[in-house]
Amino acid sequence: MEKLTPEEAQKMVEEMRDELFERCREYLPATDMPRIEKAYALAAKAHAPQIRKSGIPYITHPISVARIALVELGLATNSIMAALLHDVVEDTEITIDQIRAEFGEDVAFLVGVLTKKSDGNYKESKQIDNFKQMLDSIQYDIRALLIKLSDRMHNMRTLGSMRSEKQMKIASETDYFYAPLANRLGLYDIKSELENLSLKFRSPHEYDRIEKKITSYMRLHKDDIEDFLNPIREILADEGIKASVTARPRSVYAIWRKMQDSRQTFKELEHVHQVNIIFQSNPAAGSEKMQCLQIYSLLTDLYKERPYSMINYIDQPKENGYQAVHLQVMTHMGGWAEVHICSENMNRNSKQGCVIDRTESIDKWMLKFKGVLKDIAQSGADGGFMASVVSSFYNDDIIVFTPKGNSIVLPKESSVLDMAYEIHTNVGNHAKFARINGRLCSIFTTLKRGDRVEVGTDDLTWPEASWLDHVNTYKARRAVNVSLAKNGISVEAFPFVLCKECNPLPGDEIVGFKQKDGTTIVHKRNCPEAIQLSAQEGDSIVDVSLPVLPNRTYPTQIVINSVDRYGLLHDLVKVISDELHLGIDELHTVTEDYIVTTKVKVQVPSAFELSEAMRIIEQIKGVEEVRNL
Repeated sequence: MEKLTPEEAQKMVEEMRDELFERCREYLPATDMPRIEKAYALAAKAHAPQIRKSGIPYITHPISVARIALVELGLATNSIMAALLHDVVEDTEITIDQIRAEFGEDVAFLVGVLTKKSDGNYKESKQIDNFKQMLDSIQYDIRALLIKLSDRMHNMRTLGSMRSEKQMKIASETDYFYAPLANRLGLYDIKSELENLSLKFRSPHEYDRIEKKITSYMRLHKDDIEDFLNPIREILADEGIKASVTARPRSVYAIWRKMQDSRQTFKELEHVHQVNIIFQSNPAAGSEKMQCLQIYSLLTDLYKERPYSMINYIDQPKENGYQAVHLQVMTHMGGWAEVHICSENMNRNSKQGCVIDRTESIDKWMLKFKGVLKDIAQSGADGGFMASVVSSFYNDDIIVFTPKGNSIVLPKESSVLDMAYEIHTNVGNHAKFARINGRLCSIFTTLKRGDRVEVGTDDLTWPEASWLDHVNTYKARRAVNVSLAKNGISVEAFPFVLCKECNPLPGDEIVGFKQKDGTTIVHKRNCPEAIQLSAQEGDSIVDVSLPVLPNRTYPTQIVINSVDRYGLLHDLVKVISDELHLGIDELHTVTEDYIVTTKVKVQVPSAFELSEAMRIIEQIKGVEEVRNL
């Protein structure tokens, strides 16, 4: 952005201020305007000398944060004042005592929670201590967290002006902490935008690649989608049901995450878009659940339902209060379409749940959150604090059942061990086997939503160090560590240079982390460990590059899916060895029903050679797909 003249800068500030005040008069009592104007005046005076990285006056940031808090989160007067003042104590000569004297105890409390420590005396790291400070505010109310989400939203929307390493730090914090927090508070729109912006600034090439594929897909399938939607609209209209029936693509982040989790290519994904049926509630037609089920019945009269695909989030809402009916039906093109059915009230709650409607499930989650924070404080949790809290509260959840029908809410990807510790510490410590839906299973088995689980125990069974690889919740991890410590068992970490999980190559989008012993750990930017480190130890980020060195290669693995034919394996080996000159460390091939899956471990000098090799292998007759594992 070109540098503004003083006159242009002043005009920008005045226009943004006036628009904010106009919105305040629209949303808030007129009698509150003098206090809001007074808070703005103090913030404008305090920040007057300051300029943002983009070159515009700093006061534009508090104005924008206040606008997000007001318009997008629906916060009240004291919160808007705190949003305007949230940086004055940290960045100017204004003190908390002055804020208290001018605007009262409540505004001072909110500003105090939002003010980062500046004395350098951090118990763990600057980032983790600031996270803890914000989380502690939930002991009183969640307004400070919501203002901080507004602050983070504006910072992410304007992150383009920052240096690359700063973008990585802030984007990873967002993906690791703030976006999942927004999800848990029922703020779907905020969560979705934060996730997308995080991926966009962390891995811009990957983001652009997927965004182009989504755009191309929606353009190519536009007519097919409308042909699927129109009969639904007609049958609902015939039944007198007023509803919006639309199809929208999943977000870039959601698609990227699905590809990572399922290890599928974009072409292999089943649900690039989802269909939303949002109806106007009609009290004369019964409860909203009954109306959802009526639409479900009409829809399955039109299209064949995928067996066991229906999920009822109305009777069993997610912990963030989300309610809807999900199912999959077959389209006229032969694929499965994912359909979400909900009322306008349910849809509104899914976007601004904890702000506009404190549902019973949100209140339960808040109480659970407070309990864990109290437990952490009493136990003096170490550097694993953030990882434990994030895994316990900020992942999508599942509901599983005991043999007596009691429901237990757990983070997605939880194991039987997590459930055992949720029941009772002794059940977890002595867990030996499980029966999931009547089938004998290991206690390490990952649970799915709706599983009925019986945990078998043995007094002679005690936690082992390997259990830490199979627990996902804070409660379970802490209990295992306590038991291991009592038995004198320690879990050691070993330093390394290149991450062995993501196997970065020269040419990949990478990031480095400087360790206390002087070594630098190198990760791909989308490596989960890199995201976690960036969120917790952002000051250790260093700008690194992996040079392409003579005679230096790196191990990687590719998977080749093919249709069987005579000579296929010979051609694969010939191309990889003779044409591409890649060293083969290991080759494993399986043929089942004429479909050949070949896994090859090769040595490559860079990501460019890997990409080129995959492109050439894909040209071999019979090869359908090549992907990097």
